[in-house]
Amino acid sequence: MSFRPPEPNARRQNLWRVIFLSDTRAGRLFDVVLLWLIGLSVLTVVIESVESVRLVYGETLILIEWAFTAIFTVEYALRLWVVRRRWRYAASFFGVIDLLSILPSWIELAVPDAHYFMAIRVLRLMRMFRIMKMAGHIEEAAVLADALRASRRKIMVFFVVVLSVVCVEGTVMYVLEHGANPAYSSIPQSIYWAIVTITTVGYGDISPITVAGKVMACVIMLTGFAIIAVPTGIVTSELGRGAKGADVDQRACPECGFRGHPPIAAYCHQCSRPLA
Repeated sequence: MSFRPPEPNARRQNLWRVIFLSDTRAGRLFDVVLLWLIGLSVLTVVIESVESVRLVYGETLILIEWAFTAIFTVEYALRLWVVRRRWRYAASFFGVIDLLSILPSWIELAVPDAHYFMAIRVLRLMRMFRIMKMAGHIEEAAVLADALRASRRKIMVFFVVVLSVVCVEGTVMYVLEHGANPAYSSIPQSIYWAIVTITTVGYGDISPITVAGKVMACVIMLTGFAIIAVPTGIVTSELGRGAKGADVDQRACPECGFRGHPPIAAYCHQCSRPLA
């Protein structure tokens, strides 16, 4: 999205083309330099978080971070100046990311260590899709976004069910273990263990010691394998529908609600009711 150019004004229009488009040598150079600056600024934040490096080069790295912040602040101000509808840019995805990439440094004047959130600048590297003419990848990303959007209700139901299951399992483990094992000191602690176990993460900080608790743990572990596959299957199904979307009729059956009929279908493939 390049946003509308400003009202007739040669200087602002030329600057707008350089900043928001990449169809000129100056515009492409601006974008490439910007990408390098973004990458270097993120690298600086990452390096500065290493204590051994910070002790030796801390002041230098802070000065470099502020230099990047100043550059990006000027760039953001220029973007607001050259566009016609400033609020539309400010509220857009890249407008919000551009603002968030400079706020941490200023916030740190009041909140210590806030500058580490400048790592959000890495999201600005998404501009390379436009700079490098990778429109096809953007289209593929849209397919993935549509699949996630279409499956959000199913996934929400899935997470509610999983949350209910781990609450029950955590409570059962508390009943089985708390008398003999001080690690299961409360139901929330037991629910935490159930979540770690059912997701197959297994930190090992808590483990059952009774026979009944170990049997229950085995059940939860085996359940975890099946649970992890569910969200993947939901999203994969929606991706498949999106990939063949051009060949599929999106009419919903008035009886069962099924979608995905061939365009020439006159009856529902699930319940045989006539389609509208």
